[in-house]
Amino acid sequence: MDLSGDLQETLWTAAEAAEAAGVGPNVVRNWKYRGHLEQARDRAGKPIRNLAGQPLFRAVDVIHAEKATRARARRTYSSPVASYA
Repeated sequence: MDLSGDLQETLWTAAEAAEAAGVGPNVVRNWKYRGHLEQARDRAGKPIRNLAGQPLFRAVDVIHAEKATRARARRTYSSPVASYA
């Protein structure tokens, strides 16, 4: 995956985004479904798709979604531990 371009303008399919983020394509689709990742839109606000009809995502948005979900995954909540005698 080439990350040398302008990440604001680079568009990826779910499979390409998954490869760049080190996750599976279904994880990228879940990010979209859960509102962590928005599909790229043109200047008129219309969702952008490739010629095969697949939704495209801006590389910078994928990076932000991946970072945010990894940060949430690291959260731990303390809970009382039951001791057994």
